[in-house]
Amino acid sequence: MREWFSQLAWPALVGVLAAVLLLNTEWLKISNSTQGPDSYSHAVAVATPSVVNIYTAKLVADRSPVLNAPLLRRFTNPGERQPRVERSLGSGVIMSEDGHIITNRHVIDGAQAIQILLSDGRRANAIVVGADPETDLALLKTDLTGLSAIQTADSDNINVGDIVLAIGNPFGFGHSVSLGIVSGLERYGLQLSAYENYIQTDATIHLGSSGGALIDAEGKLVGINTLIYTGANDDTNEASGIGINLATPSNVVATVMKDLIEYGGVIRGWLGVEVDLLLGFDDQGRATQSLLVTNTAPGGPAQRAGIRVGDLIVGLNAERVTDARQAMQTIARLRPGDRVLVGLKRGDEEFDVEAIVSTRPAGE
Repeated sequence: MREWFSQLAWPALVGVLAAVLLLNTEWLKISNSTQGPDSYSHAVAVATPSVVNIYTAKLVADRSPVLNAPLLRRFTNPGERQPRVERSLGSGVIMSEDGHIITNRHVIDGAQAIQILLSDGRRANAIVVGADPETDLALLKTDLTGLSAIQTADSDNINVGDIVLAIGNPFGFGHSVSLGIVSGLERYGLQLSAYENYIQTDATIHLGSSGGALIDAEGKLVGINTLIYTGANDDTNEASGIGINLATPSNVVATVMKDLIEYGGVIRGWLGVEVDLLLGFDDQGRATQSLLVTNTAPGGPAQRAGIRVGDLIVGLNAERVTDARQAMQTIARLRPGDRVLVGLKRGDEEFDVEAIVSTRPAGE
């Protein structure tokens, strides 16, 4: 009897142990898949050769403290200023193998000499191809060969919560990496330009990291690190907003770079209207947005199309305006000569007019 029980129990025990082992293996698989990778070294290794350190120099007029000495004042012109060299640093990203490098405009603004340092130790001078004040981007060119161009991701496909890494040259330390997540998308309202559209991240960006790469977990570029947001505390007058860092999306970068190479500047569509956001409700009680025309440029596209002050812009190309800011950016993405169907509401009447987009005049 005991021998019969032994023969029956051993297969059952082996089966139970096998089931436990299988369940543990599956649990480990699930656990690993939800935790993500333990290291992002591969992403960093892929992207780092494409990130450069940027050093700039410019001559600025300065009154030397020595010349202010009482005994020397009689020998110098009190208004005379001695030139000195002002140096600054930043970061940039290699966008093409033929030497195009994108950075922030404020990194190189006013610079009379620009030098880049690659991750492999090579140094070279760079020239400015063009700059776009509206997005604070600038395009440089170097004659170095054997460059590693970064792979670019579609920034329209990133989501809040995605892992991102910032690579730059903080405080001149050299290539450094910080880790974070995408905290928000389409951030605007800083009043820096009409085309604000930032990725918000908590990946730390320090002085000198401006113009560096914001990459995804695969090492692809999703943005250019541009701003560190700080807000003054009313009570202590100390900066707040730690962890609110902003990057220009890679899709915006690609558009700006293309125009800077082809035209030396960014070409944006212009309708020639000034508008105010008007909030309201539709017949079903849902919130709506429209654009109240407050002014039209004399002889501009809007005026030529018959758009008047007081009109409401409620649609563009047969699409209802649901986000006023996005509507204006849609117009900006058009090219001069493109036709746009503008949906208007004038009093109780709604109708469409066709406008031919033009180029925004300088200083407009």
